[in-house]
Amino acid sequence: MKSTIRDVARMANVSISTVSRVLNNPDLVAKDKREKILEAIEQLNYTPNALARGLIHKRTQTLGVIIPDISNLFYAEVIRGMEDSAHESGNNLIICNTVNDQARRLASVKVLSEKQIDGIVITSEPIYPDSYELFRQLNIPIVLAATHSLEYEIPSVRVNDEQAAYDATEYLIRKGHKRIGMISGSTLDPISGLPRIQGFMRALRTHGLEATPEIRIEYANYHFEESYEAMKKLYAKFPELTAVFASSDERALGAISYLHENRIQVPEQVSVIGFDNTRMAGMSYPKLTTVAQPLYQMGFQAVRKLDQLINGKQLEELRTYMSHWIEERHSVRDININ
Repeated sequence: MKSTIRDVARMANVSISTVSRVLNNPDLVAKDKREKILEAIEQLNYTPNALARGLIHKRTQTLGVIIPDISNLFYAEVIRGMEDSAHESGNNLIICNTVNDQARRLASVKVLSEKQIDGIVITSEPIYPDSYELFRQLNIPIVLAATHSLEYEIPSVRVNDEQAAYDATEYLIRKGHKRIGMISGSTLDPISGLPRIQGFMRALRTHGLEATPEIRIEYANYHFEESYEAMKKLYAKFPELTAVFASSDERALGAISYLHENRIQVPEQVSVIGFDNTRMAGMSYPKLTTVAQPLYQMGFQAVRKLDQLINGKQLEELRTYMSHWIEERHSVRDININ
């Protein structure tokens, strides 16, 4: 059986509190007692329990991360940034996948609280009143990554999705495209669905193009198969299109796959731009031009901000907006050049 702090105290003939002081503030214990306790620890091969240390310090050095869909490659780089940031600050991560289910999300928060985590990073999901009330009751520090809340004063790290979608659409327009379609997330998604649609429509209006969502937009979740079907529907109702803005890289790859299978050349006949700059963007054929988010830095900064909150430090800003850019590859054609 694994040795306990009680076993160490018994072998060294001291109290449990004295063993605890040696583990956490050794200079407070007389040298002879300290040496006896360290010898007992070595003989018993005793390892202090993380939860027990947490009860002493009111910290477990453990952070929770709530992910809506861990199969989405978007999160691979975000989590890598979180892991590196956590390692730098001496923390560990527990990752919970909610499969976009609100009940499961709330259950995950409760489980993380029971495990006495020090704080939680929530990614990509809106904060509903019942979620906020639970956070308030549990009194757990929260930071949002790739999402934000304008209703509640919760720290966040993200890009400006509306502006990024505007820039993607304007990029196509400056390449000479006017007949532009979009494959989008739901208008009911206030985090990345609606803002990217609004950016797309604003760019069309700004450049004097007809903004008709019923013709120009088709909807899909983040998965490849549904995006393939969305491209099929979009092309059927808007066959004269010359470019597509897909509001995620996986949506863009679904679009390219449909076009390729129907002998519609990309970018010679239809250009495609994605959003996120996940690793798959550089693996597709043709390689995908996309709106790049600083995914690694987004995760890194979210955990850094959470660690500052936990340690009572003043945050420089509540809502951090990170820079985006267009990562040019080979999936967009400049039709101004003939």
